[in-house]
Amino acid sequence: MAATARPRRSVLYMPGSNARALEKGRSLPADGLILDLEDAVAPDAKDVARDQIVAALAEGGYGKREIQIRTNGLNTPWGYADIVAAAKTSADAILLPKVESADTVRQVATIMEAQGAHADMRIWCMMETPLAMLDAREIAGAHPRLGGFVMGTSDLAKDLNCAHTPDRLPMMTSLGLCLLAARAYGLAILDGVHLDLSDDDGFAASCKQGREMGFDGKTLIHPKTIAAANTAFAPAESEIAWARKIIAAHQEAAQEGKGVVVVDGKLIENLHVVSAKRLVAMADQIAEMDAA
Repeated sequence: MAATARPRRSVLYMPGSNARALEKGRSLPADGLILDLEDAVAPDAKDVARDQIVAALAEGGYGKREIQIRTNGLNTPWGYADIVAAAKTSADAILLPKVESADTVRQVATIMEAQGAHADMRIWCMMETPLAMLDAREIAGAHPRLGGFVMGTSDLAKDLNCAHTPDRLPMMTSLGLCLLAARAYGLAILDGVHLDLSDDDGFAASCKQGREMGFDGKTLIHPKTIAAANTAFAPAESEIAWARKIIAAHQEAAQEGKGVVVVDGKLIENLHVVSAKRLVAMADQIAEMDAA
């Protein structure tokens, strides 16, 4: 499955030091969970958090949710041990904080392979510094294990010394650079968090903007925002119906030797059908996850 083909409408950060949160994650309607060893965990709780995440994944019960483990950086006292431990779990990916070079990705891949990481385990990169923005293309092409980017907009705003405006105009260059790099290399990409949990309208607007830009989903800091993100990043019923309609019409035209077809006054080519098939496949996977 291509990196971008899996539902990732809502991906929730969960502190590895909170055993109750790790348990609750098994029942939340999020498409993915980021089990965190970095920012959400105090220095004196790092080792306990690592052990709890490993134990929780060994126990299982997370269903079809995509599980990422966010480790500490390799330049910290905990980073190497985090990667070694994560590589031995069933997690779908290891999420690296503050990646600024392709060399970091390759170094982590080497550690993972030495520790016997399963073949489908991916590396994801937090993109959250100005240098990461400038080197996004090199990072995106660093290694075959790379699966996607996660925008770290809070740290990025701090480093840029920019404001958190409702339209996020100060971050548009950075978001665009990472989107371009991700799509050029077939990677998934998740939008950054919305920090104000009391701002429902602002959260909805941020999700709408993120989907329009091309993000696969939204990273979240509280379960209360899962439903809104799932709605915002899911195909609407009207979109699904239109996609199925043009797929059928184009298939019929192809059987007659035609490369294009007009549906409801709109010219439909193969490129539209490719997008339509992806949308239908996504809708089917979302329905399967919801049923489970």
